[in-house]
Amino acid sequence: MQAFQKNSEIFNLLSEGVSEGIIVVNTEQLIVATNSSAGRMFGYKKGELLGKPLETLIPRRYHHNHGQNVEHFIEKSERRQMGQGRDLHGVRKNGDEFPVEAGLNPFKLYDETYVMALVIDITERKIKEKELSHWARIFDESLNEIYVFHAISLHFLNVNKEAQRNMGYDLEEFKALTPLDIKPNMDPPQFKLLIDPLLRGERDKVKFETDHKRKDGSIYPVEVHIQLSILGEEQVFVAIILDITERKNYTEKLEKKVQERTKQLTEALAKEKELNELKTRFLSLVSHEFKTPLSSILTSITLLAKYTEGHQQEKRDKHVDTIKNKVRYLDTILTDFLSVERLDSGKVNYNIEDFPLSKVINEVVYGANMLLKSGQQITYPENIDDIFIRFDERTLELALSNLIHNAIKYSPEDTTIDLVVSNGAGNILIQVVDRGIGIPIKEQKYIFNRYFRAENALLNQGTGIGLNIAKQHLENLGSTIEFSSEENKGSIFTIVIPLENIN
Repeated sequence: MQAFQKNSEIFNLLSEGVSEGIIVVNTEQLIVATNSSAGRMFGYKKGELLGKPLETLIPRRYHHNHGQNVEHFIEKSERRQMGQGRDLHGVRKNGDEFPVEAGLNPFKLYDETYVMALVIDITERKIKEKELSHWARIFDESLNEIYVFHAISLHFLNVNKEAQRNMGYDLEEFKALTPLDIKPNMDPPQFKLLIDPLLRGERDKVKFETDHKRKDGSIYPVEVHIQLSILGEEQVFVAIILDITERKNYTEKLEKKVQERTKQLTEALAKEKELNELKTRFLSLVSHEFKTPLSSILTSITLLAKYTEGHQQEKRDKHVDTIKNKVRYLDTILTDFLSVERLDSGKVNYNIEDFPLSKVINEVVYGANMLLKSGQQITYPENIDDIFIRFDERTLELALSNLIHNAIKYSPEDTTIDLVVSNGAGNILIQVVDRGIGIPIKEQKYIFNRYFRAENALLNQGTGIGLNIAKQHLENLGSTIEFSSEENKGSIFTIVIPLENIN
């Protein structure tokens, strides 16, 4: 310590211009010098740390090993990074712990050995690392295909697991390809024409439809969304791909399925009087649920033709959004009809596999957030990262999406929808809790009947088959849906999965 007292002015001159914290200790592990940055970092006034043990700045749980580690380091007398491979923490005067990075440098002054530690507070870095890890997990676990490719060379830089699974290429194979290698019906000039407005900053995003060709040669139609981004210091494109096979064929399939369902109902009229009411309800459903959105689409298309001026883009966008929303709604109805047909014919094939529960919940909540009314919010379940389920992933996503979408639809603005995961008697429970219109007691026994809709819900769009489909799929896999509800107060719908399906 005397050596540093003799040279304190030199040390202060050299250290005070450094933003990192500097701490010097002697062989007895006593602090002999610090700079102002170290004092501010650990919450001490100037000179307050002098003479104190180094362990003053280290969390108590590390004290039993720290002294030996320092002695061993002094003996070896070599520069190195402290705590390699481990997370290091410091402790402030007020007891708060924070993550640090420290570099150690032994030296001699007047024949006495010292160690100088250069300490950096990495709290912000750790927060950003955690955020990056979260977004990386969402990227890799997304059920949509996501591609990242270089803005100039167009070579793929990263491709998520769903794209690798669907296309049949692994990541290394993708890195040797460009988007043009998987788009058989698009040439370089066409692709350049699409992405140039992004490079020039004229547009934030481009969307178009084309075909993708898998490694096995099969081709399927896609909707491509591309936007420009930055990766490191380079410009990249991020593309999200939607498989629109069913959307492309929806008109033909719709006509076919409606004819099949109408024929089935007509034949059933001779057998049971109750099925006559079913047919009437079904035909009314088709007429109302398709006529209304189709009328909105036709109206929007008609109005779009009138907005030809450049300053009318906002009005055009409004009608384009209306068309997209109505088409998406029609596509959902078609999917429900197809699910009914597959269930009735016994042609459902389930893919049982292990997956984290958080993956499905992340996807469902992400999609539902785009449907929320003004002031609505969804609370995310806690402590589910370690829960793995052996189940059909798409079935669980379908059922949970149906429950959350219903909660949004039948709840007013400025309300909260709770998503809760808990353990029951031999089961795991996934609950959707809303503060909506509820279900009248006299109608609760019919809630899972096909095409049934409660009287207080008739003003909202809906087919009345979503809950029926979800319940049948879950029961086919040994699970089910339960509910409790009170009119004008809300409902609780619970997916019950046996613990034997939980890893």
